Amino acid sequence: MKVLFIGDIVGKPGRKAVRMGIPDLISKLKVDFVIANAENAAGGFGITKSIGEELFSLGIDVLTSGNHIWDKKEAVNYIPKENRLLRPANYPADVPGAGSIVMKTPAGEKIAVLNISGRVFMNPLDCPFKTAEKEIPALKEQTHVIIVDFHAEATSEKSAIGWFLDGRVSAVVGTHTHVQTGDEKILPKGTAFISDVGMTGPVDSIIGVKKEQIINKFLTGIPCRFETAGGESILSCVVIEINPRTGQSNSIQRLQINFQ
Repeated sequence: MKVLFIGDIVGKPGRKAVRMGIPDLISKLKVDFVIANAENAAGGFGITKSIGEELFSLGIDVLTSGNHIWDKKEAVNYIPKENRLLRPANYPADVPGAGSIVMKTPAGEKIAVLNISGRVFMNPLDCPFKTAEKEIPALKEQTHVIIVDFHAEATSEKSAIGWFLDGRVSAVVGTHTHVQTGDEKILPKGTAFISDVGMTGPVDSIIGVKKEQIINKFLTGIPCRFETAGGESILSCVVIEINPRTGQSNSIQRLQINFQ
């Protein structure tokens, strides 16, 4: 089984890269299932129903998110109605939506996706380690194939949860920083790992935002409204090959593709 995981989609440039890149990737790499982090898909902050539907129509099977999931008000009502759109599982239990889902590939093989948020330099939520321990047994009753989107800032926390879950899930894929890391590997017990998949969005930017705005913020310390940059787009992703019988990963490959 091959799973394509697309890194944080940022605004129109990110959606453009997905639209242009997904069909070719699915065809050439024989991808069975597509996951993407979409918490920045609407103007760089949050998601809306129309944008969620657009991304699903492009071939994405599950959308994950993180700390920006609530940036658009309508997400509060959209998430409970769309089970393919996840919010981190370590939010309080009465928060709308769900943190995991089990679906089937076109071949009929089951795959689970679990979304968790980190706590280092992030908003305080329930412990991601304890949340994963609680969620995984229920998912394993349905499938051996489990993909974890760990939406976190610190590489140390990401690395720690990768080793913590080694052998218990198929992959731990980091999102949030918008910078693709070069530490992809298969851990000793068969879990694929990468600290961050990277950003799918504008190349000529600072993590998706107009670079002048970010530089001015650093120079002056004065808050300003960040806007998504334009121009050339990049699609950042990883392709993970998994044995569906055991849930162990055989390989993980990172890719970055530019689009005019």
